[in-house]
Amino acid sequence: MRITIRKNDYEKILAHSLKERPNEACGLIAGIDREDGTREIRFVYLLTNTDASNEHFTLDPKEQLLAVKDMRQNGWKPLGNWHSHPESPSRPSEEDKRLAYDRTASYLILSLMEEDHPVLNSFHVENGESEKEDLTVLDETAEKQ
Repeated sequence: MRITIRKNDYEKILAHSLKERPNEACGLIAGIDREDGTREIRFVYLLTNTDASNEHFTLDPKEQLLAVKDMRQNGWKPLGNWHSHPESPSRPSEEDKRLAYDRTASYLILSLMEEDHPVLNSFHVENGESEKEDLTVLDETAEKQ
């Protein structure tokens, strides 16, 4: 699957993840599935990790409900979630795979392991197996030309 995210949304995820270190940061992604098979992220929600842990996360349920209501009001669908790995690579941990209940979701993981080189990847997870998705960060200035 191909998935796109705007540069400013990537930067929102990065800034929130850096602010939440040493804990994992987390949130939801919303948007549309295009007819050509591209999954387009239209909005990134920054939610609270109620676990306050550097090894796992739990989305705040009240914030999650408000985000889903906002998605509906804007005509977007829930596309999945995102979280950071402050000290490990940008790939699903065994716990991430075990807790990936929605086989239609995209799971974005931002690694902050190398401070000067954050890495964002997207994954499809099904039956405990993960497959990397083709993630493109779109530069809005290039799009307008």
